[in-house]
Amino acid sequence: MKRIVQDSIKGLFLAAGLGMLVISQGCGPQGGKDAMQKQAQSLAVTVVRVSDATVEKRYSAMLEGRVNVEIRPQVDGTIQAIYVDEGAKVDPGQSLFKIDDRLYREQYNSALAAQHAAEAKLASAKLDVDKLVPLVENKVVSDIQLKTAKAAWRADLAAVEQAKATSGAAKVNLDYTLIKAPVGGYIGKIPLRIGSLVTKNQEAWLTLLSDVSQVYASFSMSENDFSAFRRQYPGSTIQEKLKNVEPVSLVLSDGSRYDQTGSIGTVSGQFDQTTGSVRLRAVFPNPGGILRSGNSGKVIVTSLYRNALLVPQAATVELQDKVFVFLVDKENKVRKQVITTAGTSGNYYIVTSGIGAGDVIVTSGIEKLQDGAIIKPSKSPVQSPAGRK
Repeated sequence: MKRIVQDSIKGLFLAAGLGMLVISQGCGPQGGKDAMQKQAQSLAVTVVRVSDATVEKRYSAMLEGRVNVEIRPQVDGTIQAIYVDEGAKVDPGQSLFKIDDRLYREQYNSALAAQHAAEAKLASAKLDVDKLVPLVENKVVSDIQLKTAKAAWRADLAAVEQAKATSGAAKVNLDYTLIKAPVGGYIGKIPLRIGSLVTKNQEAWLTLLSDVSQVYASFSMSENDFSAFRRQYPGSTIQEKLKNVEPVSLVLSDGSRYDQTGSIGTVSGQFDQTTGSVRLRAVFPNPGGILRSGNSGKVIVTSLYRNALLVPQAATVELQDKVFVFLVDKENKVRKQVITTAGTSGNYYIVTSGIGAGDVIVTSGIEKLQDGAIIKPSKSPVQSPAGRK
């Protein structure tokens, strides 16, 4: 009886061992992989390819007119008249302000009278010389008298010249009482009013006159951006390179795009050590006077990249200032990969490092995708950027 019980127990252990062996074989590497493949989600993928692309980079800019003139008084007095209003368009030579001119008119009249008196005295001296010349030639009077008369004439001639200078200066001051526009443009703020006292040494200006037939948009470019910008265009000098730069655009503060394109005309001679940037200036035509000095906006600089790696932005994840994609290997296993971008072209990133042409990346469903997961690639093609081959 004891023997039968022992044999039964051995049989039970043998059956349990065989069962565990079967289970362990079913959960082996191949069985686990097959199970994961069955549970894998189907996700769209694409093959990374090279293509030409354009990149738009935006730089904050301040706008100013081609010429900004501070209109200041050049004589002392009170404002007698203001002929223009703020924002008015004026032509060169148009009257802007009138300063009380009574004092300067009297000074000019006095100087002019002194000039006329000096001229009369000069004429009298000339008559004396002319009268003495034949008398000296006939030896009626001595030569000393003629020399004395000529000296007096030269003195009177100098007095006339001095009187003319004095009257000319008085006339200039009189003319300064009527302030005219040195250039055409638009009138800025007018802080003073009729009756206000002004002086030629005051710090405050009467108004700011801006010639906005052309508008300068000044913006700053980082050292890295400028290095890439400089390498992109042919030419041995900056000026030669600027001639090959594509026209730039301007986005106004309300987000609308200005209907005129401009060109980059100048680059600062040195970098700002504080910001590590260099200043550039774009010139935009302004025939309608829409742009004014003091406006802000963004200059759009377009760059062309040849044979660039393009990755859809929708296929990327941004985390802590880094951009990631999910690479798919030959066994359909995904790996999170950081990439370096040079900018955007439409809805695509231009990639400079991290992946290469021919790599396969996941393009959808990446929000909850885990590093190391196995997927079922769906070969649905991703559209190429518009206008690119």
